[in-house]
This record gives sequence, structure tokens and C-alpha cells, in this order.
Amino acid sequence: MSGRLRRVSAADGLGITVRLWGERSARTPLLCLAGLARTGGDFGRVALRHAGTRLVLAPDYPGRGLSERARDWRRYRPERLLADVLDLCAALHVPRAVVLGTSLGGLLAMGLAAARPGLVAAAMLNDIGPEVGRGGLAFVHGFIGTRHTRPSLEEAAAFLRETLPWLSLATPEEWREFAALTFARNADGTWSSNWDPAIARTLRAGPLPDLWPLFGALAHAPLLLVRGGRSDILAAETAARMRARRPDMAELVLPGVGHAPTLSEPEIAPALDAWIEAQP
Repeated sequence: MSGRLRRVSAADGLGITVRLWGERSARTPLLCLAGLARTGGDFGRVALRHAGTRLVLAPDYPGRGLSERARDWRRYRPERLLADVLDLCAALHVPRAVVLGTSLGGLLAMGLAAARPGLVAAAMLNDIGPEVGRGGLAFVHGFIGTRHTRPSLEEAAAFLRETLPWLSLATPEEWREFAALTFARNADGTWSSNWDPAIARTLRAGPLPDLWPLFGALAHAPLLLVRGGRSDILAAETAARMRARRPDMAELVLPGVGHAPTLSEPEIAPALDAWIEAQP
């Protein structure tokens, strides 16, 4: 489910790992952009559902997963990640893509639309919008600013289940799979969170800029919004303002689920897949 791996060098030489599924075809590739401390592996199930008809690619940003860590935390700022995504699209010869963006990945999708409108053929924003809930950001800062280590994958899964009870995961198998996407095994057999805790410092770099112009940059592209009904990152009021500006925007809501939907929940997966399939 993890796909095949390709290593790409960023402009500054930092190594970025990209996960690939499927092959090039007449269909527009899917470019999957993960959340702040997540990896491209989060999109494995979505990718497998569409790899039969189009290329799917999902990078691990620097400081996450299988990509290299930076010496300076400033290297993890969103504007640098945006440049990384543009670089990897150039390196992999992807001039146009349907962009699926979860949380930070959705903000990067907006940034791509502003920086290179022709690249974004369509966009799905997963539990993110031009206004970001401060309460949710405070939790994220504390959670990712720590290197979490557990003796086993099972104990890592139990830790995540206790810490993130608002996720849609229901069975022990689902939590174990999520833990395997969140933790990496150490040489001594223990498991640690697979991101650089310095990423959290990007959340203290000052107030967020006005992101509504970036949302406006998606005006040319078909747009789908996915939202968790209990999200503390994307408020219902923000989603309503987004709908007012984009009445043609499709929306899928998962009641009772917090930040962020996995995109494989049976309540929304068929509609999400139909939306993706409708894109050339």
C-alpha cells in the first residue's frame, strides 16, 4: 500500500522521497499533499483506488517520513515546502495535476494555484480553509513538538487512540495501520514518531497571513471540500464563507469526526472517488 519510492533532490540538495502508484496515462495525475507532520503514506488507500487509471504521487515533505531532515527549522516553513512541491513536479514531469490536500496540504494546494495556476486542474481541500482554528493549532503545536517513543507498534497505536479519539478509526487494525504511518521503528526495536519535532516551530513564526486571496486563486478549478463535523481546524462558519464565495464547490461532511478525515471512510469515499473520477 506504500507505493514505489522515488528520491528527488530539492533546489538546496535536500532529499525528498516521493511515493508513486500507477502509471502515466491520458488521465491527469493525482498529486496528494499531506498534513503538517504527516507523510504521503496517508494517501495509500486513496491511491490504490485510482492507480488503475492514472499516476498518483505523494511526497514526504522534508523532515517527515523517508525524506531528509533539515539543519534549520526555517527550512520547514510552508513557502519552502511550496517550492519543494513545484520542484518535484518539474523533476517528475507533472505539469498539471488534480491536487488532494489534507490540512497543510490544502493550504499548499491554494499556494500552487496562486504560484502556478496551470498546474492545478482541480483541488480537494481536506479539513482546511482560509481561516485556521487557533485551538486546533495549539494542540498540533504541542503534539508535534515532541518526539513520541513507544516500546512497540501496538503501544504506539494505543497511545494514538487515547490522544486522538476524534478520528474516524474504529478497529484495532485501523489504529495499528495508522500507527505504522505515524511511527518508524528504531534500531533498538522501539518506535518513534517519524517527523522532526522542530517542525512545530513553524507554528510560532507569527500570525497567519490573510489566506482568502489564496483561496480565490482556486477560482478556475473544480473544488471539493471535505470537513470533519467536530473539526477544530476548519469551523463550520469558515466552510459557509467558502461556499458563499464558491457556490459551485462540492462539500462532504463527516459528522462526529475531528481533524482530519482519512478519505477512506465509507460515508464519503464513494463520493470522493466519483469526484476524482469526474476529473479528466
